[in-house]
Amino acid sequence: MWRRLTSRTKRQAPRLPDGIRIYAVGDVHGRADLLDQLLSRIDADLSRYPGCRAVHVFLGDYIDRGPSSRAALDRLIERGRTHEVVFLKGNHESFVFEFLKDPAILGDWRQLGGLATLMSYGLKASINANAAEQVELAKAFDASLPDHHRQFLGGLQTSFTCGDFFFVHAGVKPGIPLTQQREEDLLWIRDDFLLCEEDFGKVVVHGHTPVRDPDIRQNRINIDTGAYATGRLTCLIIENDEIFVL
Repeated sequence: MWRRLTSRTKRQAPRLPDGIRIYAVGDVHGRADLLDQLLSRIDADLSRYPGCRAVHVFLGDYIDRGPSSRAALDRLIERGRTHEVVFLKGNHESFVFEFLKDPAILGDWRQLGGLATLMSYGLKASINANAAEQVELAKAFDASLPDHHRQFLGGLQTSFTCGDFFFVHAGVKPGIPLTQQREEDLLWIRDDFLLCEEDFGKVVVHGHTPVRDPDIRQNRINIDTGAYATGRLTCLIIENDEIFVL
């Protein structure tokens, strides 16, 4: 269940403020089943640490690709009612409101698994929908999207900082202060960030780019283990200067 991931010394290791225990969860992508399992394991872990201040940080990409995007949002919203949570925005969440404004982007959203999200709301989405069908589908989605889902998606943060850690969906632009990052980079960046070995000022905990196992480096930690395809949804647990994977 547990694996120690840091080999840094106590003096060198980044740390959280005393008393805080963070549970950071990678890209869910419509796998409500895996999310349920992981939340149960987090609850079991929390029962062993009743005195800590537990903060859940979800790194975005809750929808698309997997079969149960709507159910995944319901689970997350319910979790937010009973626990201290931070919900970050992923690049996939940005398509929801963009599609409602401009149905023509359905082609781009479809390539990223958007049809699976529409189907989870009970809609029939054609792979090759013409312009008129795209408009009708957007209207149907607008009518099907519950208000609490709109509020959830509209209230997502782009980043979260705690202690020596910076949580974000995709990563950061090297050479730019963390407080001056553009949303586009926070949601979409890949190679410029992934190939950078420089210190970002804090350890960046992110998802967005699937890896077989959590990728732990001196300057960043990737916990997107491709849940929708692999069946492995990862949670990183951080307390003081210790890091574990669940």
